[in-house]
Amino acid sequence: MHYVTVEGLSKSYGEKPLFENISFHIEEGDKIALVALNGSGKSTLLKILTGTEHPDEGKVWIHKDVTVVMLEQSSRHEPGETVLENIFDHDHPILNAIKEYEALTDPDAPEPDAAILSAAVAKMDELGAWHFDSKVKQILGKLNIHHLDQRVDTLSGGQQKRVALAKVLIDIGFEHKHTLLILDEPTNHLDVSMIEWLEHYLDQENVTLLLVTHDRYFLDSVCNEIMEIDNSELYIYKGNYENYLEKKAAREESDRSSTEKARNLYRKELEWMRKQPKARTTKSKSRQDAFYEVKERASKRLEQAQLELNVKMTRLGGKILELKKVYKAYGNLQILKGFDYTFKKGERIGVVGKNGVGKSTFLHMLLGSEQPDSGKINVGDTVVFGNYSQQGLIVKEDMRVIEFVKNIAENFPLADGTKVSAAQFLQLFLFPPEKQYTYISRLSGGEKRRLHLLSILFRNPNFLVLDEPTNDLDLPTLSILEDFLMTYQGCIIIVSHDRYFMDKLVDHLFVFEGEGVVRDFPGNYTQYREWEKDQEKIKAEAPKPVEAAPAPSQAQPVEQKAKKMSFKEKRELELLEKEIAALEQEKKTLDDQMASGSLPYDQLESAARRIGEVIQLLDDKGMRWLELSEMAG
Repeated sequence: MHYVTVEGLSKSYGEKPLFENISFHIEEGDKIALVALNGSGKSTLLKILTGTEHPDEGKVWIHKDVTVVMLEQSSRHEPGETVLENIFDHDHPILNAIKEYEALTDPDAPEPDAAILSAAVAKMDELGAWHFDSKVKQILGKLNIHHLDQRVDTLSGGQQKRVALAKVLIDIGFEHKHTLLILDEPTNHLDVSMIEWLEHYLDQENVTLLLVTHDRYFLDSVCNEIMEIDNSELYIYKGNYENYLEKKAAREESDRSSTEKARNLYRKELEWMRKQPKARTTKSKSRQDAFYEVKERASKRLEQAQLELNVKMTRLGGKILELKKVYKAYGNLQILKGFDYTFKKGERIGVVGKNGVGKSTFLHMLLGSEQPDSGKINVGDTVVFGNYSQQGLIVKEDMRVIEFVKNIAENFPLADGTKVSAAQFLQLFLFPPEKQYTYISRLSGGEKRRLHLLSILFRNPNFLVLDEPTNDLDLPTLSILEDFLMTYQGCIIIVSHDRYFMDKLVDHLFVFEGEGVVRDFPGNYTQYREWEKDQEKIKAEAPKPVEAAPAPSQAQPVEQKAKKMSFKEKRELELLEKEIAALEQEKKTLDDQMASGSLPYDQLESAARRIGEVIQLLDDKGMRWLELSEMAG
């Protein structure tokens, strides 16, 4: 089914166009990534598709049966609204029933009235809402959203983003059959386990997707097409991220070749134009028109020439940073428990762990802005920290980009004794001359992040502390940052959920496992995940120790040991029995149809696919039924 057609779309802010005369189509089942430099119009294009922004020229056609659902970078909520009210604000009978049932059975809520609870259960039965309730629970659980009575405005920015993501994922299950899901940086503020779950969820769901992300592993896993806005033009690449890089490199090589030819032709044509008498403009009008076309091609701005920076780093002495028997806790949350480590020259350490285990607090302690409860943190005299925090760029008064950088220093020193000017350094980080005289207040969010990063590197630190450096950065900037850091001679410690970035840069990991335990893992993130899966497999395959039967006097009745079932679990057990019976009957019907030999090929293929799904469902539900049956005794 044809979802979206975009024809001849153009949009400008000021003199420079974001994009000009771009056209593309979105078909049912497409999973498309949109990539471009920050400030090139990605978010504007998404807003045009949702109808919240209007183009200068061109048309957008969306099929009347298609519903567009979008996750924006900043979440929206009403003042005083709870998590439950925010997630279930869509007026749909099934959603309303689930909202009522979840509110009554929330562990934080008081014991519900039996009659009201019974009515809510009956409503769920009547609407067949239990399947949807199960999906809602999965989404909320995986995104670590548990206290539904909390006010959204009291949550952190990351928690609000997860609530907004949960709302979007739940909404698409209740929208019309045909939904275009638009996600703008969905992996920001998710820990790696959440990102991996979201990858799997979007890959399994029958959803049509348009996605903006800097996470290259996520993009590669989820998307089958990449659209790039480059110099106001749109380029479309079928396939994965690797294919995109290959095709983009080939295109740029072709562009360089054709631009060089155009420049040679331009020189000849310029010489001819200058020889023409002023009064004879009608003689070769077509050739003059062609001249201006050639001139435009010849002056086409190619990819920014990236400077090779051999950085003259501030000398790093023998003593860098030592942590001795460091303890740190917030209330019941233990962050470090007797942590010891001595940093060495040139170390590149990644810090990973679930949200809320204290990774950012650990960085603050290294920088001295947070003190340990006990133990010592000794910083060497020669250490110059470069701190890239999630707080972002802080500017006392609005100024132009070039002024901001020159206030730090006029030049950047190189190892060979030469210097790079502030303007050249800005160009390296994709701020062309015309952008350097823009006021900081007029930059996009991603451009401000890029300028913040540049300003830290420009101070020439020898110990970089990077807290989520990839959030809101575009792929070209990430590539430049990675190249810069690959040749960087100082120490680097990185907290990031970007697995591609971590794999490329770090030598080993500090894995925050909770309860104050920090594992020093010798490898990158992908190697750590493989090791973790191997450990889980070994644990699962290990024979369980046979417990000796307790003496008669010590034996306890099974009923006292068994975990008491909640109302929800009892209800789930009852429903599982019905669902398993229905699936058994469906399997028998499908078996009979396939054995009859009378089904057309397309129906036979569909039945074979469905019987595989039914068998998997029977396995899953059967295991859950056994688990609940044991609890029931």
